[in-house]
Amino acid sequence: MYKPILSLSQIVQMNVGFLGLQFSFGLQQSNMGPIYSYLGADEASLPILSLAGPITGLLVQPIVGAMSDRTSSKLGRRTPYFLIGAILCSLSLLAMPYSSALWMAASLLWILDAANNVTLEPYRAYVSDRLEKEQHSLGFLCQAAFTGLAQTLSYLAPSILVYWFGMDKDAVDENNIPHITKIAFMVGAVLSITTILFSVLRVKELPLPAAELEKLKTKKITVGETLAEIWLAIKEMPKPMRQMAVMMLFVWYGLATYWQYVAYALARSLFNTNDPTSEGFRDAVLINGQIGGFYNAVAFAGAFALVPFARRFGPRLVHTVCMVLAGAGVMMLPGIQDRWLLFIPMIGMGLGWASLMGNPYVMLAGTVPPERVGVYMGIFNMFIVIPMLINAATLPLFYNSWLGGDSRNAVMLAGALMVIGGLATLLVKVPTEAGNAPAAVPQGTGGH
Repeated sequence: MYKPILSLSQIVQMNVGFLGLQFSFGLQQSNMGPIYSYLGADEASLPILSLAGPITGLLVQPIVGAMSDRTSSKLGRRTPYFLIGAILCSLSLLAMPYSSALWMAASLLWILDAANNVTLEPYRAYVSDRLEKEQHSLGFLCQAAFTGLAQTLSYLAPSILVYWFGMDKDAVDENNIPHITKIAFMVGAVLSITTILFSVLRVKELPLPAAELEKLKTKKITVGETLAEIWLAIKEMPKPMRQMAVMMLFVWYGLATYWQYVAYALARSLFNTNDPTSEGFRDAVLINGQIGGFYNAVAFAGAFALVPFARRFGPRLVHTVCMVLAGAGVMMLPGIQDRWLLFIPMIGMGLGWASLMGNPYVMLAGTVPPERVGVYMGIFNMFIVIPMLINAATLPLFYNSWLGGDSRNAVMLAGALMVIGGLATLLVKVPTEAGNAPAAVPQGTGGH
């Protein structure tokens, strides 16, 4: 099917919805651990309480990806899933900071993660659907840029409320949840629905060709058919995609550990406390938001800066270098006791995050058949969520023994695993044409 080459402006507009989607993920990464602690959770239980993300991702994304491949509606193939997910996400974000008990926060996280997952893989498939192969690098790295921008804003939201709007960082409700956290989640709820609506209205899906519509009529969207399609796709998975599983295992086990424990590690290294009701702990949460915002800002700029390198050297080599820099930076964090020096290693983390949100998908899009891109995007998410499930099942077993119950050791472990995952990227044999072709930027729109 012919796909018109889109201008840079159009590619940006079609990815604006990623701003709201990733703002939600950023709020989870920077705030859910502290929220659990405010409600009485202990550090060792954090991986178990974080199971919602990997389990909903494991179940929802492959199913929704396969269903969207088989969907034909007046709104399009992927758009119905964007809208359903965005609405549920907004409602969950509004309710989350008003949780009065640990079970309530955990339950809302399950709904929120399911909603985000309903949107995420169809969105990635939408980019692959809408763009010609030579624009895949630009399209997916644009998503990475919006991921960086959104998570910059989400991580910095509490600090902005304190330093720009004069709110009291120590003002909390009866459940010890700061008021600034509540307002940040309200902002996320608004962004989730409005940005998705903007994208689907500005750059609509292409109508399916008549032959493909006829083919879809023979494929029923049932649970049995969907699961059969997923199983068949797994059996027929291209070899380069299988090779990416090792890389993803180490990287995402490490990232899950980092997000769960970085605020706690900063509280220990900067303020010598692990008491979630203390002022030092709240200060550490704010600082984590600041360095998290910084590395996501680096990711926003770095996503565009990586485009020419991915064109010249290929996404595999670029991803290797970026992930090694990210892991090395994370390993340095626990030894830093000056809050301003924390920003230096976050440069590497930002480059790694930019690459992770773009280059693996460039490699993937060049290796899977176009008619099954939705289901393979969903299956690829298993390479993210299975390591996170392994993390939840295993880390509590050795947190208090091997890691000495010290969150700083957990963060150092996270960095080491990210380095190993980066080096494992070199084992992936990507087809020469997968993502190495220059991303087409129409004349007059500017380049990166």
